[in-house]
Amino acid sequence: MAGKGTQATALLAKQRVEHRLHSYTHGSGQAYGPEAAELLGLDPARVFKTLVADVDGALTVGIVPVLAMLDLKALAAAVGGKRAKMADVALAERATGYVAGGISPLGQRKRLPAVLDASAEQLDTMFCSAGRRGLEVELAPADLVRLTGARFAPIAAIP
Repeated sequence: MAGKGTQATALLAKQRVEHRLHSYTHGSGQAYGPEAAELLGLDPARVFKTLVADVDGALTVGIVPVLAMLDLKALAAAVGGKRAKMADVALAERATGYVAGGISPLGQRKRLPAVLDASAEQLDTMFCSAGRRGLEVELAPADLVRLTGARFAPIAAIP
């Protein structure tokens, strides 16, 4: 893979987690997640996006399939909160150390509470951002949960 690694790839290497990197060239103007699935020829149900929300004043990460929306009420409930709203993009970028469209649940500057949609439990491997636009990492959902401290919960809403 050309280019430098990311905090996410460094964490995976340090923890000796089995994974594969997949790169693509962003540029179609569509959302990053669906574009990644299309350009990499993947089932969108296996490609997840990382969204940062504000749950009762605390930043929290929701990881859902790219064709789904984050159910904010379900995310709040999953972490014992009452209300959730999408976080300000600049705040999310500052807290994670990544730019929007390349926010990875792995290797964040500040480890935020995370919830992975329950649909991932059925998958052998899943894909999520490796910390840069155009770079996806394939890994076992259990490894993602272990490295992020995430919990599984049904937080995806189909639009």
